[in-house]
Amino acid sequence: MGFRKKTNKNPPVLSHEFIIQNHADIVSCVAMVFLLGLMFEVTSKVAVLFITVQYNVTISANEGLSEESVVNHFHHGLKDLATIFFYMLVAIIIHAIIQEYVLDKINRKMHFSKTKHSKFNESGQLSVFYLFSFGWGTSILMSENFLSNPVSLWDGYPHTLMPFQMKFYFISQMGYWLHALPELYFQKTKKEDIPRQLVYIALYLVHIAGAYILNLNRLALVLLVLHCFVELLFHVSRLVYFSNERRQTGFTIWAVLFVLGRLLTLSLSVLTVGFGLSNADQQGLDLVNGNFNVLLVRIAVLATICVTQVFMMWKFINFQLRRWREQAQPQAQKPKKLQAPKTKSKKDKANGVNGVSSYGADSPRAKKEKSS
Repeated sequence: MGFRKKTNKNPPVLSHEFIIQNHADIVSCVAMVFLLGLMFEVTSKVAVLFITVQYNVTISANEGLSEESVVNHFHHGLKDLATIFFYMLVAIIIHAIIQEYVLDKINRKMHFSKTKHSKFNESGQLSVFYLFSFGWGTSILMSENFLSNPVSLWDGYPHTLMPFQMKFYFISQMGYWLHALPELYFQKTKKEDIPRQLVYIALYLVHIAGAYILNLNRLALVLLVLHCFVELLFHVSRLVYFSNERRQTGFTIWAVLFVLGRLLTLSLSVLTVGFGLSNADQQGLDLVNGNFNVLLVRIAVLATICVTQVFMMWKFINFQLRRWREQAQPQAQKPKKLQAPKTKSKKDKANGVNGVSSYGADSPRAKKEKSS
């Protein structure tokens, strides 16, 4: 699977440069081992844990009827860690494909600077991810009728059973954000950018994994779709800005939707966790049945969401202030118009400065003019 970048250098085997240049091929070989494991009976049971979604539960609406009345649902467990690991490998391979066959070719044509080069790669990768996440999440919301029936976000909690598409969606999300950790090494991220990236990745993993474990998957799905749409607009606007710095309309639209997205996130979270779950029939902590509907957990969930939204708003305000300063700086640095020197009058040109002829004070013509 030729994902290697063309280079004249041949780094030593298993050196850092060798791993970075060939990481997509190495990861592809590891993923191929799991796929080949399905072909043999001895290893198939282990390979299935990594490739297929686990914890299948079959529910029959009416016993003894056709197969159309049979519905497959899934719940979560420790075996999901193996599945998440495998799809983390898949995310690394897809990341390398997009980087080499799309983004690198555009970078060669545009001749970006080093700063723009890294930001363009980041926005290019995230634009593809957010577009895919938004479209997939929206299709799940429409098929499960969560938007037309908002009460279903908290009604019937705990929501331990999920349809296949919803569970696979959350596994893919966690696999993608876990793949971002080794990508810091593979992409040679600058040391000053690593803390920002780690905070970014940790926030996603904490929120997605927390909602997945606490069986708040319906609320998390709605908030993820909303968040992915706003982030998609930002990164697309940044890609457009890199192609032409005069096109900044997208940032203005994103700024409005970003603030609205934060308000909607807080509103839905308070409505679901603060009011819906507090008035639910099933109260109390029950780890066996997956019920976490207690006051302490609800406060922790709301506090985490609120702190994250405040943090995002703080970063947003700093971004806008920096952007306004950059726009105002060129205007302040414009050079003032220099006043043109005063031109000499015709009399001064004829008589010279201070009544002295331009021929010189000691010239014969100057003496003649003085005597006359």
